[in-house]
Amino acid sequence: MIKLALISEGINTWPVYAALSMGFWAKAGAEVDLTVTGSSIEQLNQLKRGGFDIGFQQVDHIVRGVEQGADLFIFMGQSHAPELSLIVSPDIQRIEDLRGKTIVVDDARTGYSLLLKTLFTQHGLKPEDTHFKNVGGSQERFDAMKKGEGSACFLNPPFDRHLVAAGLKNLGSSGDFFPTYPGPIAATRRAWANGHRDELAAFILGFNQAYAWLQEGANKEAAVRLLPARLNMAPEAAALALARVFGCARPQVTAQGVSQVMDLVWAAEGYTHAKPSPDKYLDLSYLAHG
Repeated sequence: MIKLALISEGINTWPVYAALSMGFWAKAGAEVDLTVTGSSIEQLNQLKRGGFDIGFQQVDHIVRGVEQGADLFIFMGQSHAPELSLIVSPDIQRIEDLRGKTIVVDDARTGYSLLLKTLFTQHGLKPEDTHFKNVGGSQERFDAMKKGEGSACFLNPPFDRHLVAAGLKNLGSSGDFFPTYPGPIAATRRAWANGHRDELAAFILGFNQAYAWLQEGANKEAAVRLLPARLNMAPEAAALALARVFGCARPQVTAQGVSQVMDLVWAAEGYTHAKPSPDKYLDLSYLAHG
C-alpha cells in the first residue's frame, strides 16, 4: 500500500482521480491510499516521519526539508505551475494597496507565499508592510477570504472564480507574474524508494498513463465527469480546464527550475552556506522504470 498525500485538491490533481477511478495504478501494480491534508506543513512533516510514502509538494518544501536534514528527494514533476489568481478584497485596486493588510496563505515561509513576498517587494512593499496569516490549503484560503479574514491570497481554480463571482477581484495570475516558476512535484524518502523500487515504478507508470489518458481527446467526456464530483465544478468549466491544462506536454522537473526555487529559499531562510547542486534534491532515474 502506497500512502499518497495531497495538500489540497484542484485541477492539477486530476490525474490522481483518473488513476484511481480508471484503475491505472491498480493495473500497474500499485495500491494507493489517498489523503488530503489541507496543510503543506502537516504533509511535509508526515512525509519526513513516514506517515506518508509519497507527497505532492512544491519544490521549496523539499529543498528546505533536505537542508534541515530530511531524507527526501524529488522523483518526478507532478503538474505544470498552476495559474493561481491573486484574489483581493473589493477595496483593493492594485498591489500597492495591500500595505497594512492581512494576506491569507498556506504557510508564510513556504510555497507560493515566497512568490507573493517577491511580488510585493517588486511593488514597493516591505516585509513589515503586510501580515501573512497561515490558514491552510485552497479550501481554507477560500473560506478565510469569503469571511473577510484577509485582503488577498493566491488561489487556484475553481475557488478563485467563486470568489470573483462573490464580488472579490482578480489582480492577475502567478503565470503572469512568474512565467518560468516550476510547478508541483512528487517526492518521497530515499530510504523508502530504495526499499520499494517496484512500487515506485508502478506508481509512476500509473500516473503517466492517467496523464496520457486525460490528454486523449476521445476520453474528454469521461474525464470531465471525474472533476465536478471532486471540486463542485460545472462540466463546462471542467471541459475548458481539461483542454487548457492537459493540452500541453507532460510536465517535467528540471535542475534549472529547482535552482530558481533554491534562490528563493536561500533568501527567505537567510542561508549563508553555498548552494549545492540541484542534484542534492533530485533523482529522476526512477522515471526510466515508470
